[in-house]
Amino acid sequence: MDTPFPDHTIRSIQLRDRIVAKLTYDVGKTPGAAAPRDWLTATALAVRDDIVDHWFETTRRTRDSGAKRVYYLSLEFLIGRLLMDAIGNLGITEPLRDALAAEGIDLDELAEHEPDAALGNGGLGRLAACFMDSMATLGIAAYGYGIRYEHGLFRQVIDQGIQQELPEDWLQFGHPWEFERHEVAYPIGFGGHVTPNTGQGPTTYTWHPAEHIAALAYDTPVVGAARATDDSGAASAEDPRRHHANTLRLWSARATRPLHLEAFNRGDHEGAMRDRVQKEAVSRVLYPGDDSDAGRELRLRQEYFFAAASLQDLLRRHLDQFDTLDNLSDKVAIQLNDTHPAIAIIELMRLLVDVHAMPWDQAWAITTACIAYTNHTLLPEALETWPVSLMERLLPRHMQIIYLLNGRHLEHVRTRPGADDGLLANLSLIDESHGRRVRMGHLAFLGSHAINGVSALHSDLIARTIFGDMNAAYPGRIQNKTNGITVRRWLHRANPTLTNLITATIGPRHLTDPDALSDLAPHAHDPALQAGFAAQRRKAKERLATLIQTELGIHIDPAALFDVHIKRMHEYKRQLLNILQAVAQYDAIRAQPTRNWVPRVKIFAGKAAPGYHMAKLIVRLAYDVGHVINHDPAVAHRLKLVFLPNYNVTLAERIIPAADLSEQISTAGMEASGTGNMKLALNGALTIGTLDGANVEIRDHVGDPNIFIFGLTTEGVAAQRAQGLDVHDLVGQTPALFQ
Repeated sequence: MDTPFPDHTIRSIQLRDRIVAKLTYDVGKTPGAAAPRDWLTATALAVRDDIVDHWFETTRRTRDSGAKRVYYLSLEFLIGRLLMDAIGNLGITEPLRDALAAEGIDLDELAEHEPDAALGNGGLGRLAACFMDSMATLGIAAYGYGIRYEHGLFRQVIDQGIQQELPEDWLQFGHPWEFERHEVAYPIGFGGHVTPNTGQGPTTYTWHPAEHIAALAYDTPVVGAARATDDSGAASAEDPRRHHANTLRLWSARATRPLHLEAFNRGDHEGAMRDRVQKEAVSRVLYPGDDSDAGRELRLRQEYFFAAASLQDLLRRHLDQFDTLDNLSDKVAIQLNDTHPAIAIIELMRLLVDVHAMPWDQAWAITTACIAYTNHTLLPEALETWPVSLMERLLPRHMQIIYLLNGRHLEHVRTRPGADDGLLANLSLIDESHGRRVRMGHLAFLGSHAINGVSALHSDLIARTIFGDMNAAYPGRIQNKTNGITVRRWLHRANPTLTNLITATIGPRHLTDPDALSDLAPHAHDPALQAGFAAQRRKAKERLATLIQTELGIHIDPAALFDVHIKRMHEYKRQLLNILQAVAQYDAIRAQPTRNWVPRVKIFAGKAAPGYHMAKLIVRLAYDVGHVINHDPAVAHRLKLVFLPNYNVTLAERIIPAADLSEQISTAGMEASGTGNMKLALNGALTIGTLDGANVEIRDHVGDPNIFIFGLTTEGVAAQRAQGLDVHDLVGQTPALFQ
């Protein structure tokens, strides 16, 4: 009589067989000859098979139900590594671990070989990735649309304190999670001219682009965590572990004529490829340098390229299912992640009016009902503008639509009390004061039925500052949606030892309901919980200390306070202030060497935009100050400063579980929200910060005794700016600055 295997064991055996089959027939290696990267590819392909079943079922269910779909347009998707996320959501981590162990492979070591897909720069891109995961887990039918950057954001190397940018070759060995869709390709036009079509009825217009680029689709299925209920909320009898899987569709640029054969045959080999290189540059690099005319034009091409391809794709899907565009806003919700996709508003109008012959007023009503806009900045200079001359050259029909839209918009504004020339100039889609530029923030506001900020403070401020006049002209559109993070990734996967400790203390409900973490409060003074927390934190700090020793050759003490400042390098995020604090502490230790100092390690990480000279100088300063502090025996183990290069999702997953102190010190009123502050707080780090962005809401949740708030408030900053700064007087009040 056969002894039945437990489900776990059966699943493990099945996974092992499938992985070995993938290794043999897809990778072309035997287990004995396979390198770690071969095992990684085979494992990803085997896991992907599991996801595909859920993916197809989700697509069928969504189509059959006629459910409304969310289309999330974002120039960034900072997805990072996918293996551990996918198997965690599928609930197969331990069976897979055993399956690989049977072949002598350690899952955690294998996962380290997966490239980090750096398709984003910071919080905006990571927010997009978290949204995709969360929508899948919640069973919301959704597509993510972006660009499949060949190199993504640059790989940061620090050479003697100087940041160098190298290509990020995340696709060097392929991407086993994706499917190339050769049949899904759309022509994207640029330049050319527009001709009017006169005759009976209203005049219509036809755009004749001078050049075309093909947008080729690559699909990555995004599977959510298990859903124990069906769509009605009742338990599913068919499959209590049913998963919902959505699609992340990224566009790659392809030249429609990749080779000029005549030029090649006459010996002009480089010239024969020039057109291909120029056109396919659109999907080469995330955020090409925009300190040149060519760089700025490429950035605009990228934004239109992915917005136009995405809209063609979603309209095709909608028409295939419903055979009419009249109900588009009932079945389609388009979310613009910042101003980068704002040109989608004009492109949708062009498609509806010019291609599908829809009357203007109906097209505009549908467009605004479909589109919503997430704003991520309070900095006016960060709201994109494009020279009218560039827009007219690259997108001539779109500029015509913008002019017509602007005329109607200003006519509406003129009907409001107190509308004068100054107000009209402020509200115009065309900024006439800086060489005639199209204001993409204004366009995003005008073309959206809802505009959200990303923290309560931020939403209030955009209604009173950068969009104050627009809000008065179109009241009721601004709402708040505080940024969020995926707890599954940033606690359960990034910090499994803390997760296990929490589960042992309050039970497993927090694994599916993050609000249940509040059940920890009554246990805060439990010595066993405190000891367990200290033990898991020490292990995380030891892992990070080992990484720092390996990468930088700097020895740090895991018993020290880990003071963490990890985010994009920018003046308003005030890494400079933190470095000055390190200098002050260094001088204080040298002045009082016998004092009982708490050992501290200040940990910085973040990338400076290639053209942002001041941010690069701050990186250099951090390196130089660290070099002095770390080599001074007078401070010994009491203070260290390290700058970890090439900050990305994977590095964040190492740093965050080890952090004792979270530096969130942006100038009040300048940080929209922040998500790093949430990740660090979730893992138990204490926040030191200003009352800015989501710090305000973190304070409201943890209480004043559990957060360290300093500095001016938003109102105080505004008052100080209005009053002006006497820099010499301020420096005089701080003698340490003269030392």
